[in-house]
Amino acid sequence: MNVFNKKRFDAPKRRLAGRDVSTSNSSSIFKRNRTLTGTTSNRLDSTNVRSDLESPRVHAHHLAIKRRKILSILLVIFMSIVLLWILISNFTATVIVSVPSTTISKPVDSEYYGKVIQEYLNINPMSRLQFFLDQSALTKYVSDKLPEVANVKQQGSMGIGETDFSITMRTPVAGWMINDNQYYVDSDGISFEQNYFLPPSVQIVDNSGASLQTGTAIASKRFLSFVGRVVSLAQTSGYTVTQAILPANTTRELEISLKDVSFSVKLSIDRSAGEQVEDMSRAVQYFISNGRAPNYIDVRVSGKAFYR
Repeated sequence: MNVFNKKRFDAPKRRLAGRDVSTSNSSSIFKRNRTLTGTTSNRLDSTNVRSDLESPRVHAHHLAIKRRKILSILLVIFMSIVLLWILISNFTATVIVSVPSTTISKPVDSEYYGKVIQEYLNINPMSRLQFFLDQSALTKYVSDKLPEVANVKQQGSMGIGETDFSITMRTPVAGWMINDNQYYVDSDGISFEQNYFLPPSVQIVDNSGASLQTGTAIASKRFLSFVGRVVSLAQTSGYTVTQAILPANTTRELEISLKDVSFSVKLSIDRSAGEQVEDMSRAVQYFISNGRAPNYIDVRVSGKAFYR
């Protein structure tokens, strides 16, 4: 009955608890029916697992992830530096005032005008960044404070925190002495007191006998504005105004003298300066072409010219 009996040497070897009775070495780790020990972590130094268990493909993948993280950090740092430099280079801490005109007849106090610009920047802090500055609003603010300023333009940075502002002064076309105070008016009809150019050739002669006070509408705004427009428009039409006279007993009329014209012209501040200068030009051409020389011509009425 040997068929039912197995020989003792045919029985498989028994394994001891916790370890194999057979001798294991590094060459038999990956043999069939063996359990592999490994990890999915890319930080093998903290898992007590041998690094040679990580395949080259997984190792390259982990390196690529690290490389992307480092590049992302460097990119953020670089962009932060660029943004910080843009803000610093466009920030206005110190105002530097320059006057580009070469026909200025006397020096300009740059600090005086720089303080007014600083006042505007203090009121509007965002305007200290050059790309947020509203130059038209700045010009209006400075002109309201200092009427002799026609325009303020931001030129650019002079250094870290320093910005150059170019100031254009008003050029007078006429002047008028009121209560020992000299006023000027430019071609836009804006009146001001501080003149940095040569005195204008047109001086208003006041024969009205009226007591004019500084700041009144007739003297400082409306009247001087009208004179400035008349002088400018007459020059455009080819005539040079040499004198402007305020006639007696009135403050609403103006009598002007023209260069190379023997008679004067009467105008009214209640009518458009442009229309009166146009009527004046037609009337002067008519009398000159016909060889006539009246004492004066009057263009105060629209579409008509009276003379004497």
